[in-house]
Amino acid sequence: MAKLKFLNKPPRFLFFTGKGGVGKTSLACATAITLADAGRRVLLVSTDPASNVGQVFGMTIGNKVTVINAVPGLAALEIDPQAAAQAYRDRIVNPVRGVLPDTVVKGIEEQLSGACTTEIAAFDEFTALLVDSSLTADYDHIIFDTAPTGHTIRLLQLPGAWSDFLEEGKGNASCLGPLAGLEKQRVQYKAAVDALADSKRTRLILVARAQQATLREVARTQEELTAIGLTNQFLVINGLLPQSETVRDNLAVAIFQREQKTLAAMPAILKLLPRDHITLKPFNLVGLAALRQLLMDQLIADEDSGATHRAIPFPGLSGLVDEIAKDGCGLIMLMGKGGVGKTTLAAAIAVNLAERGLPVHLTTSDPAAHLSETLSGAMDNLAVDRIDPHVETERYRQRVLQTKGAHLDAQGRALLEEDLRSPCTEEIAVFQAFSRIIREAGRKFVVMDTAPTGHTLLLLDATGAYHREVVKQMDSHSIAHYTTPMMQLQNPKQTKILLVTLAETTPVLEAASLQDDLRRAGIEPWAWIVNNSIAATTVQSPLLCQRARNELADIETISNIHAQRYAIVPLLKEEPVGVERLLELSKK
Repeated sequence: MAKLKFLNKPPRFLFFTGKGGVGKTSLACATAITLADAGRRVLLVSTDPASNVGQVFGMTIGNKVTVINAVPGLAALEIDPQAAAQAYRDRIVNPVRGVLPDTVVKGIEEQLSGACTTEIAAFDEFTALLVDSSLTADYDHIIFDTAPTGHTIRLLQLPGAWSDFLEEGKGNASCLGPLAGLEKQRVQYKAAVDALADSKRTRLILVARAQQATLREVARTQEELTAIGLTNQFLVINGLLPQSETVRDNLAVAIFQREQKTLAAMPAILKLLPRDHITLKPFNLVGLAALRQLLMDQLIADEDSGATHRAIPFPGLSGLVDEIAKDGCGLIMLMGKGGVGKTTLAAAIAVNLAERGLPVHLTTSDPAAHLSETLSGAMDNLAVDRIDPHVETERYRQRVLQTKGAHLDAQGRALLEEDLRSPCTEEIAVFQAFSRIIREAGRKFVVMDTAPTGHTLLLLDATGAYHREVVKQMDSHSIAHYTTPMMQLQNPKQTKILLVTLAETTPVLEAASLQDDLRRAGIEPWAWIVNNSIAATTVQSPLLCQRARNELADIETISNIHAQRYAIVPLLKEEPVGVERLLELSKK
C-alpha cells in the first residue's frame, strides 16, 4: 500500500477530484478496494450528480449505505442531489404548510426550485459524513469520489447575518431562499470545514491525465482549494502509456512522446506536489478483477496480445457535417462527459462549415475549455468566443446592485454583494448569455461546446424553468408568437444535439443516461460521436490492440441501441490543433 504516495499512511478522509473523464471514479473505487483488502473498514461516497460508482461495481447502490458483499469491509453510498434537494425543501416548507397562506408557501417553493438549492442540499448531506455521527462511526476510512468545489465551500463562508436581512424583507436575490435553511446547519458546516482543512484527517488527491488542458484545470483547482485552507494535496497522473508499448507501433510512439512532453511542461505549482503515475490498462475498468489491477504495475497478459489490429472503416465525422451543412443555419450543441473531446470536435465541425462559406459562431459554456488554443488561428466566416463566467457574472452583479441594491442601507448592500458571490449568481448570468447566443441560430450556424454533463443539465434545468415561467405569464395568442430557449432546443429543425463519448463502458453508459435525461425534457439527440477510437486505427502495440478489441462491443451498442446516426473519430498521432488539422479531422 505504501508504494503509491497517495496511499502511504492514508488519513480517515480521502477526496478524489479533477476534470471530468480523468478516472476519478475508477481510482476512488480501486483505492476503496485496496484499503478494504488490507483489513480496513471503508465507506465509498460519490457526490457526483452523474455518479457511476454502481456501474463500476456492477450493482445498484443509490442514496443509502450499501454493503459491497464481494469486498469484505467495503460499503458505498451515492448522494442523490435531487432526492437531497427534495428533502431539504420539505424540511423548510412543511412546517409552514397550513400556517401561511398557500400563495406564500408556493412562493417559498418557487424560491427553492433552482439549482442552488440542489447544490446546498447535496452539500448538506455531504457535511454529515465529515462530522462525528452514527452513520460513519464504524468506518476507518471514508473515500469521496468528487470533492466539493471551491464554489460550494464558498457557500459556507457567507456571513451569519442572513436571518435579520430576510426578516427585514430586504433579500430577494439568487441564493436567499435556499440559504434560509442554511443557518440551522452552521455548526455542522463549521465542523465540516475544520475537517477538510485538517491535514491529519483529510487528503485531497488531484487526478489528471497527461494533457495540457487537464493539467491547467487541475492547477486551478489546486490553487482554489489551497486558498480556502485545503492544503494536504497529492497529484495522480492517470492513464499513462508505458514506454514498453512503443517498440513496434508508430501511434504508440507518438502518444508516449506527447505525454512525456506534456508532463515536463506541467504548471510549476503541480511539480511541488507528491506525485504518482498510473499506467494505462488494456481493459475497461468495470468489475472487481479490473479494479484490483488498476493500482498494480504488473498485469495479467492477454493471450492474443501479439496480433496487429487493422483499422475498421466506420462512418466518419464528414458524413454528419455534410448533413448539418444542408440546413444553412441552426444550433449545434455538443454534450457529454468531461474529457471526451467536445471542444476539439466542436471546433472541427465549425471550421468545416466555415470553409464552405457558411457563417458560423463557435462558442463554449465550459469554463475549462480552450477554443482559441485548439483553433490556433483565424479563418473567414468564423467568429469565436466563449461565455466567460467571470465576465457574465460581473455584468449581472453590477446590474443587480444598480437596481435592487440602489435603495439598500450599507448593511443590506454588503449582504447583497455577498450573496451575489454565490454559485447561483454565476448560473443565472451564464444562462442569460446562453439565451442571447442561441437566438443567433436562426440566421447562422451556432456551434456550442457545452460544459460537462452535470453542469449542462443544470443549464437545461434553468432553461426549462425560464420556459415554464414565460408560458405561465402569457396568453395563448402571445405564446403562438414567442419562442423560448427550451422550445428552440426541443425543435429538431432548429437544434441538433451531438452526444460525444469514448468507446468505453462508463462514458457510453453516462452518455446514454444523458440521452434519457434530454428525452425527458422533450429534447431528442440527433447523433452520437465516438472520439479517439483505437478500433478505427491500425495498431501493433499489444496494449492498444487489446483496447481496440474492447471498443467493438461498445460501438455495437451505440450503433444498434442508442444512436439514430453516429460517427467514429480515430485516435490521431498528432493532437488536432490548428485550422488545417481540424479540417483534416472533420473530413475523415
